Amino acid sequence: MTSLRLCLDSLEGLSVGDALGAQFFVPGTSVRDLAAGRVPDGHWWWTDNTEMACSVADQLRQHGRIDQDQLAFAFAGQFEPYRGYGAGAVVMLRQIREGAYWRDVARAAFDGQGSMGNGAAMRVAPLGAFYAGDSRTAALQAMRSAEVTHAHGEGILGAVAVAVAAAEAGWARTVRDRPAPRELLDAVLAYLIDSRVKAGIERARELLGVDVAEAAYELGNGSQVLAQDTVPFALWVAATHLHDYRSAIVTCVEAGGDVDTTCAIVGGIVAAHTGLGDGGIPSLWIERREPLPDPLRRTPDQLGDPG
Repeated sequence: MTSLRLCLDSLEGLSVGDALGAQFFVPGTSVRDLAAGRVPDGHWWWTDNTEMACSVADQLRQHGRIDQDQLAFAFAGQFEPYRGYGAGAVVMLRQIREGAYWRDVARAAFDGQGSMGNGAAMRVAPLGAFYAGDSRTAALQAMRSAEVTHAHGEGILGAVAVAVAAAEAGWARTVRDRPAPRELLDAVLAYLIDSRVKAGIERARELLGVDVAEAAYELGNGSQVLAQDTVPFALWVAATHLHDYRSAIVTCVEAGGDVDTTCAIVGGIVAAHTGLGDGGIPSLWIERREPLPDPLRRTPDQLGDPG
């Protein structure tokens, strides 16, 4: 199993989670229906989560690593504001598109503090899966991918945490093993420095076994759109449901908040482990999701799990 295959499986999981999660901002969708196995009708359009994740995955497909200048150019060149970008991201990406240097723009955000938002974390799971078995490199490359838009340490560490989780999940699939929830979180914590993101994941470790309402109340559900308000809960869900993509996504939807983003993060991590076979992404969900861009689109024979 190649690292690119794991990366693309993760991208499938991220994009399906993103597109399905986004449906729950539309009146008439029902969490109860989803829990009972009934999904929304029609096409599910993906958001900025997937659009930026596609740029990350395409960098890895072409070059095998993150080139920050090229990634900034890809983000700015591909972004479509109607995909749900925050106001700050729209300003930043337009400035880069118009010729501003990405590092200057990222550092200037939020009065010079840089962004601690969840945007770097939401797009990075396929990168982690690409480096399955090498969590150190996953962490370093995640930092590089995050720095293009996030100069604040919390935003960067959120991306590191998600990438390491996906790298560990993909490696566990490769060796046909499933880490216990605490083991997965411990593996992530080993790559983090003291921060609110780390403290949140430590708290998530203490909350393993509680119900989703308590976990979301204690950890946040992304409603503040911050890395520290999003990543600890997402990792709690991924660690708890690493073997079951459907259950992981339903859990994110039940928690509310920034649902498309938590579903994207969790979907990317879990799909790196499950693939598209048993316990993986349901085929109907893939059919409902808006197709991915051509360079990253899978052929029918590639959608089966390689076993």
